[in-house]
Order: sequence, then structure tokens, then C-alpha cells
Amino acid sequence: MNSLILAVVGVGMMIAGYLLYSRFLARRVYKLDAAFRTPSHELSDGVDYVPTNKFILWGHHFTSVAGAAPIVGPAVAVIWGWLPAFLWVTLGTVFFAGMHDLGALWASVRNRGQSIGALSARYIGKRGSRLFLVVIFLLLLMVNAAFAVVIAGLLVSTPTAVIPTWGALVVAVLIGQAIYRLKWNLPLVSVVGVAALYGLILLGDRLPVVLPDSVLGLSPEAFWIIVLFIYAAIASTLPVWVLLQPRDYINGLQLFIGLGLLYGSVLIFRPEIVAPSFNTNVPEGTPGLMPLLFVTIACGAISGFHGIVSSGTSAKQLDKETDARFVGYFGAVGEGLLALGAIIATTAGFRTLADWEEVYSAFNEGGVAAFVTGGGSILNQGLGIPTSLSATILATMAVLFAATTMDTGVRLQRFVVQEIGDVIGVKLGTIVATAIVLVVCLALTFSAGADGSGGMLIWPLFGTTNQIMAGLTLAILAVMLMRKRRPVLPIMIPLVFVLFISVYALIIQLGGFIAEGNWLLLVLDVIILIAAVWVIVESAVALNRARHAEPEPDDEDERDSVNAGGSSQE
Repeated sequence: MNSLILAVVGVGMMIAGYLLYSRFLARRVYKLDAAFRTPSHELSDGVDYVPTNKFILWGHHFTSVAGAAPIVGPAVAVIWGWLPAFLWVTLGTVFFAGMHDLGALWASVRNRGQSIGALSARYIGKRGSRLFLVVIFLLLLMVNAAFAVVIAGLLVSTPTAVIPTWGALVVAVLIGQAIYRLKWNLPLVSVVGVAALYGLILLGDRLPVVLPDSVLGLSPEAFWIIVLFIYAAIASTLPVWVLLQPRDYINGLQLFIGLGLLYGSVLIFRPEIVAPSFNTNVPEGTPGLMPLLFVTIACGAISGFHGIVSSGTSAKQLDKETDARFVGYFGAVGEGLLALGAIIATTAGFRTLADWEEVYSAFNEGGVAAFVTGGGSILNQGLGIPTSLSATILATMAVLFAATTMDTGVRLQRFVVQEIGDVIGVKLGTIVATAIVLVVCLALTFSAGADGSGGMLIWPLFGTTNQIMAGLTLAILAVMLMRKRRPVLPIMIPLVFVLFISVYALIIQLGGFIAEGNWLLLVLDVIILIAAVWVIVESAVALNRARHAEPEPDDEDERDSVNAGGSSQE
């Protein structure tokens, strides 16, 4: 199979999904209304609630949800063959991820920008919502700790990415000032920002930053992990327009340029895929494709983390409700394109099947390293970009997206800590809640030693926890739509599939943890499994209650009531 065919078919499916299916969802299912007063206007505070241009918000949202996961997941999952990964990424993006992300935005906007955790209390029930918070907290803990380790590893293994990684922060702050203070037009800011970012990549490729073996008594990895958490803590407390929005917007443009280079190289070079479509010779110890494929590739097909971001930050910045289609659904398409690029890079970026099998000699091998190596080879042979610069471009892309997810994750986990405080009757301020997040994340990250490897201890549960979260978000959407007597089938089919596959995977992993004697993961698996089953039961009860209850007024009816002098219940 030639990789160009894979690229054309995959990109075509995702673009068709945005042009056709997202329009159906926006008009018939969610009924987006440009006249609806969004929380960014109703509750505007200049810090979290900020009306934002949809293109800038798309960049912030997309880069926050993307991270390294849509690279790592597909890059690991191709060990089962490229075809299962390709089908799950393309079909998942069109019918699962886009619908989920758009729906989470809509649900939060219709509830004053409340988080998924708060929405679960309203639509599922208080008991379920408290367990919901446990799942959300563990998911964010996994993301923050693991991504810090991944970024630190890339900064050490690819020192040419250090200057563009940290220089991008300066560019972002200047862009924020140019947009909001100096009122420059967006195209000009975009061109200047992207040019500056790629100038930093060229500079970084010439001036790699290699840390000594010991920095302040710490290993290079540990030093970068601590610096990353300090940065994330500061970034997560700043007004979103100062750093997060402009940094994510430029990163979004940078990613599409990077993907354009990768897909352009595929168009010119047309490398053959050397990996098998279905791998019948998987290495010993590789788990079965069913159900692990569907949780190994979470981001890039459907991801519960997206619902947390959509309701945690993006819904608070949406200028018009109709922008949710572009921000939410097209944001999922962008991540799907990244996942598809990772599949192509890790299956067509090697000279022979033997070379590919050498990299994929065991399950969980490959990952970001395989993406950088394979993708760099395609860039080199397709566009003639030097091997070192190709690796710098792709490594910088991976680092910047992991970093944007991490600082958004710290911000979101702070919100969750504050919500947990409210449940137990303790009022936590921003500084205290952020400090609690840092202590917990750093404790996990360094729990296995000074190298920070503890950050990956609970990563095996990331995929299942992430998909459980996606299923529970879909349950909230189903209840909301059922109350309004709107089409619910587009949500129910993915809901049943995702919850079934996630619980199945948790049970499979439970047996593995028992066999390995891995008691930490065993206990966490049991906690997540109990919480998931409990919330699933609560969701089923809520759905049944919604089906038999009196239908809520639909949006058109509510506007008529308001215009006639009545009051809206929405």
C-alpha cells in the first residue's frame, strides 16, 4: 500500500465529516444559535471568561487537546497493523470525536460555562458527580505527570528543540500584546508569529542546548520536569489572553504547517508502507487488539480529556455559540489529521519491514521516537530538508503540543481541586489549589526515583480512564438531548460502544496487574472500575428518567417565551 492513498482517503474522510456531518449535528442535534448569549459575554471577567475570535480560540482549544497523545497512541497501536489504527482514527474522528467535542462545548455554554463535573451533578445526580470528579482528577494527574516526563525526555534526546520550545513563550506573550493591546490585524500577527517560531527552530537546530549530567544536583530530566511544572503553574494562573491563547494559536498554525510539510512530503516522495496491514507476527507479550486498540488510540479517535478542556476553558471563551462547530468539531479533525500523520510516519518512514520490526520489537516501543525518526526520514526524502532539521521540526512540534496540554491540564486540575473543596465544604483559592496540584503531580512524578520515571507509573491506565471519561460525557449529552426530545441516536451508539470497550479494557488490565503483582495500578484500576460502573448505572437511571419526563422547551420555544415576557429555564 502506498502511503499517498492512505493520506488522500483519510484526509478526505475527515474533511467530508466536517463539511457534512458536523453541519447536521449543528443544525439538527445541538441546534446552535448565533443569538444565544454565551458565558464569555454574560460572565466576562478578562481572566477566564473572555470573548475570543474563533480562529484564535480554535488554536487554543486544538493545541490544548492535542498534546503528545495523538502521536503516542497511534505510534504504539500500529504494532497490530496499520489498517485497524487507520480505521479507528478516521471513523472515530468523524463519528465519535467531533460529535463529542462539539457536544461538550454546547453543553457547557448552555450551562454558564460549567465544567463536565458540575454538569454531571445536574444531569446525572450528585452521587455520580462525586465519583465523576475522582475519574477527572486521576485523568488529569496522569496527563500532567506523564507529559512532563515525555517533554523532559524529548528536550534531553533532541537538544535542538530547547531554544524553540522556550523561545515560543516569548513569541506568544508578544503576540498576545499585539492582538489585545495594540489591536494588530490577525493575518499580520499570524505571519509574524509563525516566521518568528520557525526562525527559532532554525536557530535551535544550529545551537543545541545540552545540559550537564548534574544541574543543581538533579539529572537533566529531573531539572526539566521541575522547570516545566513551575512554568505550568505560572501559566495556569495568568489571564488566558496573556499567554495561553496566543501561544496555542501560533502552535496551532505551526502544527498545520508541520502537517503540511509531512503530507507534502508524502505527496512528493510517495513512500510505501512497510508495516503489515494486520500484523500476524506481533512480539511476545503484546496484548490482544480487542479491546486494547480502542483505548491505546484515545486522542485522535475520541478522548474524554477533550470534554474537560471544552467545558473547562474553551466554553468560557466562545464568542458565539455557532463558533462551537469550528472550534469543537474542526479541532477534533485537526487532531485526527495529526494521528493519521503519526500512522503514516511510523509505518512508511522506514526502509524495510525488518527495520520497522526492529523498532517494534515489543509492545509500547515506538511512540514519539518512532514518529520523529520515521517522519524525519519522509521530510528528508520528500522535501530535501536535512535530517537534523527534520527531527528538530517534529520534536519541537511534539514538545510544544505536550506543553500546551500540560499547562491547560494544570489549570483544569486546579478547577477540579476547587470543586472537590466545595464538595467537602472547604473554600480553596487559586494559589492554594494550584499548590495542591503541583505537590500531587510532583509526588507522583518522583515517586519512583529522582529521574522522574514515576510520572509514567499510572500511564497504562490513561487510555481506559480517558475513554471512560468520554463515555460519561456522552451520557450527559444524551440526557440533555433526551430531555429536549432531540435526535439522540448519534450520541447513543458511540456512548454504548465506548463504555463497553472501556469497562472491558479495565477488566482485561485488572488481570494483567494481578499477574504482575502491580498493586498500585491494581488499586487504581479497581477504583476507576467501581466509579465507572457506578456512574454508568446512575447515567442509565438518568436517561430513563429523562425519557419519561415532560419534555423541556426547545430553544426556539424558550426564545419566544422570553420575547413574550416569560423566563427561560435554560
